[in-house]
Amino acid sequence: MSGLLARTLFYPTLLYNVAMEKVTSRRWYDRIDATVLLGALPFRSMTHTLVQQEGVKAVVTMNEDFELKRFTNSMEEWSHTGVEQLRLSTIDLTGVPTHEHLKLGVLFLLRHREQGNTVYVHCKAGRRRSATLVACYLMQVHGWTPEEAHLYIKEKRPHITLARGQREALDRYYTTEHIDEKR
Repeated sequence: MSGLLARTLFYPTLLYNVAMEKVTSRRWYDRIDATVLLGALPFRSMTHTLVQQEGVKAVVTMNEDFELKRFTNSMEEWSHTGVEQLRLSTIDLTGVPTHEHLKLGVLFLLRHREQGNTVYVHCKAGRRRSATLVACYLMQVHGWTPEEAHLYIKEKRPHITLARGQREALDRYYTTEHIDEKR
């Protein structure tokens, strides 16, 4: 049911995101640190800006396949621009990234951090699925609690919103990856 809901609401909510960027101060993406840009679905028309101006060398995509068909680069298209893509499919609206996806995503971000690269992490709106992954990355890098990571991201991208499922995933990651022991 949740997958059907996400499919049904995809275009209306994408249009809402575009409208909000146009009529409010909400940005399509925000720099979280030297490595991570957290944002919404990167349209093909944004590729030049992301690669040339922002220095993006990698992309983490938290979308389902159907969300990517019309407006975004394929993995092959990203590769032709010199950008590595990691796809971690997660249902929109009600979905929560799996622990395995969070671990893979954090390792990918850490590898690119070590190389001095910029990574664009996104879902459809850059508010839930991708923000969950970025919070796990910040916990890993800084030894922060889930709340510290969430508040830090919210300072940079005020319209993120983590539902109970995402907050539970952050708590699980924090405990399972023994971040509490690194403090």
